[in-house]
Amino acid sequence: MRNIKMTIEYDGGRYLGWQRLGDSDKTIQGKIENILSAMTGTEIEIIGSGRTDAGTHARGQVANFKTTSDMDLLAMRDHLIRYLPRDIVVKELEEVPERFHARYHAAGKTYSYHVWNNVVPSAFERHYSYHYPGQLDVDRMNEACQKLVGKHDFLGFSSLKKSKKSTFRTINDITIQQEGNLLHFSFTGEGFLYNMVRIMMGTILEIGAGTMEPEYIDAIFKSGIRSEAGMTVPSHGLFLDEVYYD
Repeated sequence: MRNIKMTIEYDGGRYLGWQRLGDSDKTIQGKIENILSAMTGTEIEIIGSGRTDAGTHARGQVANFKTTSDMDLLAMRDHLIRYLPRDIVVKELEEVPERFHARYHAAGKTYSYHVWNNVVPSAFERHYSYHYPGQLDVDRMNEACQKLVGKHDFLGFSSLKKSKKSTFRTINDITIQQEGNLLHFSFTGEGFLYNMVRIMMGTILEIGAGTMEPEYIDAIFKSGIRSEAGMTVPSHGLFLDEVYYD
């Protein structure tokens, strides 16, 4: 039995997210599994490093699957590229030890979020960035980012209800880069809760706009109340850039 690791890039705009759904064929996982199953002649189930929401994109999603097929990896990749929709690309295949698990063995991830900050929207960036027309103070946003870095209870920055599972997460780094009207926010951490990046991003924008103070972040950590944090920004500006393994 071979264990194959995949690195996948996709435009999530027309899909209902990563996870396979029984009542729809519009998922990334479902599309890839269908091609792999037809290619190998056996039912294939792939394991992703994590779910991405409807509309979210990926430059470096990682998944793995097991197969008895002896097909060459390059031929396998070429087959996937040929038969998958053009907005899903398997960039790399690698044979890994049998125990490798794309989700359980992930040591960290980097997400990016892109904001088009201009009164006038962009015809070209509209599918891959959030249009925010108001003025933003980058220094205030950087201050907010530094408060979010470290190990904290991020319950208030997620869409989760209280549960027995830990909501503590460690953020290693958050950076902001400006390229004309585009603002690129990068979030690297050991793991992320449901909607955590999108809610942190909404909070950062509200602080940049002056409708919220950076100190509010400390209060949200303490209270764990979702409604005290900023908005949940739209999914189409979010990218899963890289998944890290020890």
